Amino acid sequence: MMTFNLRTWTIGLMTSLLSVSGVAITVADAQTPQTGGALTVRSDIQEANSQTGVVTARGNVQVFYPARKIQATSAQAQYFSKERRLVLSGNVYVLQEGNSMRAETMTYLVDEGRFIATPQSSQQVESIYIVTESQQQPNQAPNASPTK
Repeated sequence: MMTFNLRTWTIGLMTSLLSVSGVAITVADAQTPQTGGALTVRSDIQEANSQTGVVTARGNVQVFYPARKIQATSAQAQYFSKERRLVLSGNVYVLQEGNSMRAETMTYLVDEGRFIATPQSSQQVESIYIVTESQQQPNQAPNASPTK
């Protein structure tokens, strides 16, 4: 297991590279054929296990996935490269195209583009969705049956 005291790791290519800010760990599995692009994680401490393919980030975790317009924060993040799964835990907040979700734990399935959120015991998951009004013709009344 390798331990890095870094601010940034980027999941995107299957190489490790030295950058100005330190070492960046990159993994090809985070790119999808449909969207491509890098998933970037910043945190206080990071560990990568090349045998299991698990990268763990702890402390002030920030996730950026521009290809899917996702931003997230949490206390910890783990990327499981073999399953192409990102698990965020500890006061998780996710923002995607104006929609947001808060939970204790969230799992993001990269291939499906789907989040699974779990609250703390005796709590609930909170989601806020931007609902756009449908475009109606100016002279068109809403579909409603007259009441008699």
